[in-house]
Amino acid sequence: MSFVLGAIFAPGFFTSEPVHIALAIGAVAAIVTGTVGVFTVARGQSFAGEAFGDIGTTGGSGAFLIGVGPLWGFVIGNLLAAGAMEAIGIQRARGRDLATGVVLGASIGLAALFLYLATTEQSTTGATVTILFGSVFTIASSTIPLVLALSAVVLGLMFTLYRPLLLATVSPEMAAARGIPVRLVGALYLVALALGAALAAITIGSLLGTALLVGPAASALRLTKRPLLAMATAAGIGIAAMWLGVVLAYDSYEWPPVGHGWPVSFFVVTIVFIGYLASGLPGRRRGGRDQTPAAATPAPRLPAGD
Repeated sequence: MSFVLGAIFAPGFFTSEPVHIALAIGAVAAIVTGTVGVFTVARGQSFAGEAFGDIGTTGGSGAFLIGVGPLWGFVIGNLLAAGAMEAIGIQRARGRDLATGVVLGASIGLAALFLYLATTEQSTTGATVTILFGSVFTIASSTIPLVLALSAVVLGLMFTLYRPLLLATVSPEMAAARGIPVRLVGALYLVALALGAALAAITIGSLLGTALLVGPAASALRLTKRPLLAMATAAGIGIAAMWLGVVLAYDSYEWPPVGHGWPVSFFVVTIVFIGYLASGLPGRRRGGRDQTPAAATPAPRLPAGD
């Protein structure tokens, strides 16, 4: 048994505090992004999820400039962006994309300025790479309470909004006819999405966070159309990707070039991608013939109840 464990886990894995923090925060982030991600995919707001990741670059680089933790920057930047999107108007899909594109463009411009200032006026190296691509091994233990608090807020929002959000996702017109405040529900969901994207950014970076937000959820919705089961499945896929990514990244310190580990984000994104491809295999076997990508991943139509 010890031989097998030694072949899988590099020496010091189980006693390393950075590894413990990475595993804990990675699991929490995966649960949150899996829960939010199912509705992100079902509502056709993957572009918004991607935008929040990119917008997080602005908040993270701004936080670095003023000397605070990047998570605060991701959170504040994404919440401001969510407010701007809501102010522009996101009632319909076309309006959502327009609002997202406008806010994204403005935010990327600010990110370019902040990153320029960070690289020319600050002596600290590696900040840009950390913001863009993440570094879960460098997260301080003092960040854990904030991560847990944000996760509790997101999960509380999602399970409070679950039924009205589900109906608004399946049929906004029916939801409005039943007296559900569709726009308010959508705005609160957007807040949950913004915070979920911030948690993804702190683990695998602002540019790659969408992989954790959308990938496991898309895989889960290929496997089941039951919303609660899809959330649990997406969370499980996300945790598996994060934990396996941490193991491989830790082991990679002994790979060439020795002493320079490969980034966790690379492994997590790769595992999520492989998981998404694998999730389509049962459907292909049942269908008896290869399907086109469009046929293999139909637009999710969630039932009115679970």
